[in-house]
Amino acid sequence: MLPKVNRILYCTDLSKNASYAFQYAVYLARETGADIHILKVVEQLSSDEKLALQSYILNQSSREEFLHQRLNHAKEQLQERQDYFWEHIAPEEQALRSKVVGCEVVEGYPEQTILARSKELECDLIIMGAHEKGWFHTLLGSVAKNVLRDSRIPTLIVPRPEKTAS
Repeated sequence: MLPKVNRILYCTDLSKNASYAFQYAVYLARETGADIHILKVVEQLSSDEKLALQSYILNQSSREEFLHQRLNHAKEQLQERQDYFWEHIAPEEQALRSKVVGCEVVEGYPEQTILARSKELECDLIIMGAHEKGWFHTLLGSVAKNVLRDSRIPTLIVPRPEKTAS
């Protein structure tokens, strides 16, 4: 018998497809009774990016403010996406919002952070959207591909929805 799904880690890059993937997370939470933890990873700056930042923003406190704003901007976007989703869901589904028991934005390397948080939170399933551009590895997305390869729990990669006529 397959293990019960009690905790879902939904990972978002805040793209349109990530919002589509969230519908699957909510659906599976409804069907299994699982809780949802939402994770947005803000990519850690490379050493070259940090050097450029130091070169152009000489004031230490201004650099720290810039880095702080990166995380705040992602938190605001995530909150806006969540509010929009829940405002436009069917009224009878509104109670499912209580299934979201955690929502965090962290700075790090996406693959490693997603895998680490899935273990720390003792998640049974990871859900994320496929990348929005290009051909095979970009179709899936390097983050999704690496998480899928290295995860030891089931991982659902939600493909982009078919485009519908307007």
